[in-house]
Amino acid sequence: MPPITGKVWALMGISGAAMCIGGPALIYYVMPTEEQLFLRYNPELQRRSLERRQEKQEEFDHFVNKLKEYSKSDKPIWYEIEQQAARQKKQAVQAELDRRKAAEAEAEAMREEIKKSLK
Repeated sequence: MPPITGKVWALMGISGAAMCIGGPALIYYVMPTEEQLFLRYNPELQRRSLERRQEKQEEFDHFVNKLKEYSKSDKPIWYEIEQQAARQKKQAVQAELDRRKAAEAEAEAMREEIKKSLK
């Protein structure tokens, strides 16, 4: 086996630097920007993307704000998310019960009105 000389070390250093610097530089050069990708969409997709951009941004902001709120607790985030989902489900059930009670009360009032009008 031949001895490793300064020339071999220099060659290894140059080739290593070329790979470490040249690889990411090549990827950066070849990868398209978001704007270039957007311009490759067909016009219908561009229009839909522009229409939903504000909605998606609001959803993301809402998601981040909820995560910030959940992280203030000393409990794990997923536990807080489960608790919030349970509270929302309970509220939805209660709202449905209230709606049904109101509909029953309205129906009963209509029955009473009909009975009064028949007498």
